[in-house]
Amino acid sequence: MRIFLVAGICLLLSPATTPQTPETLHNIHPRQNFDAGWKFHLGDVPAASTITFNDKPWRTLDLPHDWSIEGEFSQNNNTGQQEGGLPAGIGWYRKTFKLPVTRPGASKTYIDFDGVYRNSEVWINGHLLGKRPNGYISFRYDLTPWLKKGADNVLAVRVDNSAQPNSRWYTGSGIYRHVWLETQPAAPITIDHWGTLVSTGAMTETQSRLQIATTLRSIQPGQTATLQQVVYDANNNKVGAVTLPYTAKDTLATVHQDLWIPRAQAWSPDRPYLYTLETSLLIGNKPVDRQTARIGIRQFQFNGWQGFLLNGRHLKIKGVCLHNDLGALGTAVNTSAMRRQLLILKDMGCNAIRTSHNPPAPEFLDLCDELGFLVMDEAFDMWQKKKNKYDYSLDFAAWHRRDLTDQVRRDRNHPSVFIWSIGNEIREQFDASGITLTKELTAIVKENDPTRPVTSAMTEPDTLENNIWQAGVLDVMGLNYNQKVYDSAQRKYGGHPFLATETTSAEETRGHYDMPSDSIRRWPTSAKIPAVGVNHDYTVSAYDNVSAYWGSTHEETWRIVKRNPFVSGMFVWAGFDYLGEPTPYRWPARSSYFGIVDLAGFPKDSYYMYQSEWGSKPVLHLFPHWNWKPGQLVDVWCYYSQATEVELFLNDRSLGVKRKEGDELHVQWHVPFEPGVLKAVSRIHGKTVLEAEVRTAGAPARVQFMADRQTIHADGSDLSFVGIRIVDAQGNLVPNADTQLTVNVTGEGSLAGLDNGYQADLESFRGTRHKAFNGLCLAIVQSKKKAGRITLHVSGAGLQPATLEIESN
Repeated sequence: MRIFLVAGICLLLSPATTPQTPETLHNIHPRQNFDAGWKFHLGDVPAASTITFNDKPWRTLDLPHDWSIEGEFSQNNNTGQQEGGLPAGIGWYRKTFKLPVTRPGASKTYIDFDGVYRNSEVWINGHLLGKRPNGYISFRYDLTPWLKKGADNVLAVRVDNSAQPNSRWYTGSGIYRHVWLETQPAAPITIDHWGTLVSTGAMTETQSRLQIATTLRSIQPGQTATLQQVVYDANNNKVGAVTLPYTAKDTLATVHQDLWIPRAQAWSPDRPYLYTLETSLLIGNKPVDRQTARIGIRQFQFNGWQGFLLNGRHLKIKGVCLHNDLGALGTAVNTSAMRRQLLILKDMGCNAIRTSHNPPAPEFLDLCDELGFLVMDEAFDMWQKKKNKYDYSLDFAAWHRRDLTDQVRRDRNHPSVFIWSIGNEIREQFDASGITLTKELTAIVKENDPTRPVTSAMTEPDTLENNIWQAGVLDVMGLNYNQKVYDSAQRKYGGHPFLATETTSAEETRGHYDMPSDSIRRWPTSAKIPAVGVNHDYTVSAYDNVSAYWGSTHEETWRIVKRNPFVSGMFVWAGFDYLGEPTPYRWPARSSYFGIVDLAGFPKDSYYMYQSEWGSKPVLHLFPHWNWKPGQLVDVWCYYSQATEVELFLNDRSLGVKRKEGDELHVQWHVPFEPGVLKAVSRIHGKTVLEAEVRTAGAPARVQFMADRQTIHADGSDLSFVGIRIVDAQGNLVPNADTQLTVNVTGEGSLAGLDNGYQADLESFRGTRHKAFNGLCLAIVQSKKKAGRITLHVSGAGLQPATLEIESN
């Protein structure tokens, strides 16, 4: 049996997201958000790298920016259906700026890019700083030698996403994550970039030992300094401190300190408690460098027999895979949109995220720290063997060490990150080079973070044929699909810790139902037989009885994972629908069917299966809708929890009581349709727990709003996601309503996007008109930088016009 044990305290070195700390805490070197006031041009203009180029005719915008999402869907775009059929190409960004006012003596100025897709080249005042092919990695350049003080400086960025196809899903194009300008002090010793690593030596009820390794950069041998660490709790009370004298010997040196925290509160998904760490470097009594950070203290263990344990307690990993697009917003990073996704998943009972299949935005990990999600942080979708003609395999040999090192050093102190994945479904599984590369990549991870396990999301369950596994260095056996192997995994893998790194690939269209529902369908049935025209309207039934041939339904998979305690957990493919990869259909389908939640953020029915199994609150979900042909036999399903039985009523007539038997996850009735009210009542020991009902709806009459927030921040980026329900005169959802809606926003806000969750809808996400789908549509309202009232106006043929007020302050 193999056990992998980790004791870790994790810290986050992102001052942009550091919470409120005592007034005595402050950063010595300011980090300025550099998103505002860029010029953009779509198309290649080689002269744009020069300082004298005239960019006045160019469009002015704020970052983050994804130009692909602004385009029209077309099967003629060279991205192809797998990338969503949106345009790519080449784009240029330029920004003219003067050096910000900083404290006297600041000598170093850096530009930090959180992510640019892809093949970015960056110039400062006409000087080429470098190129980064990887579209998901964060990187920085030193601007100092080429900056002009007191005069205009010009930063130019060329983004080349023209070589297509280069991905198996939608990537977006442009500077789609944040940009930062950072100045550092003129000091002989400084804290290195991403230079702190913290782990826990021991945790008891009375105290926790924190082991802190800080890398210092010195330019003056013999210089003395003091390194100081101070920890504050969530109420800003000082709870621990340690200092250490230091004398510089080498350019780079790592200093080790131990710090004890009395009665530390552990970080977990149920209680994601965060402390604040202040790291200071002093020469004499004067601080010359300082960073503040959030930290979380926790221990975890992978055990080949018991599965996964967090802080000494068994915890089943109940995870989903997520791509980094945000639906109608594309890939442009927005904290409000990411928070909404995570809150929807949290309410489902999800406790873990796999970043598929590349490093996420830093803000995403900040949110996982704060909200309580475990994160599998994944590096690559391919190594040297390609999956697409122009993908990262072309750059792997030259860049994989740098990219993987930067990813691990950037993310290694987040309390949410609990495992590294060095690859997804890598084709070197079937090639002898897989052994060498696996050893190399694992060693790179361990050099930069020895505190966490390493896995790879593999597809080949036969250990003798899997060269990645044969390398013998992975801490956790990660297997995609192959769910029939799980029952025997403990024996098959010799007691090695086992994790289902990707599962399911069930397909559903929200609000669409095909009958009968009690037969399982595989669409497509094989790689050689695509499911073309299975449904003429490019829909898939939402009954959870359809999956791709390589996968299984939601219920099929969860039953297996649930019954085997040695299976550490699972990551469902996928949490949300995403743009691209529209299995099982060809064009005009342009987004995936795999999500538990649709592209607009509306849950599908399978969401409530997970909520009943993964969550902690009572659940009763009754479906489908109740608008059918007279006499039609309808399959009625219920997901429920914290009850022992469910009774179904049609127009107050009992249709019988049902109970889940064995490993069943829902109950079901076959009911001849008649108009009226279908009601379910769940009970335990004869006492009613919950009631749910669906009613036959009439003609569309008006709209109802479902806003996630009606008060947002006037920062120019905050969002309110407003669900629009088409209802009849009595307020019942009209389940087949596809009304063309006109949506306008006035006041101190703008309309950022429209969507309806339908996977084959080719309407642009931009503009002011969009159809509803199965009774629902989504409007995304964005604040401006001025406080005030925002008014959302919605109208449509046959509907009473409606308005919603949103406050921005």
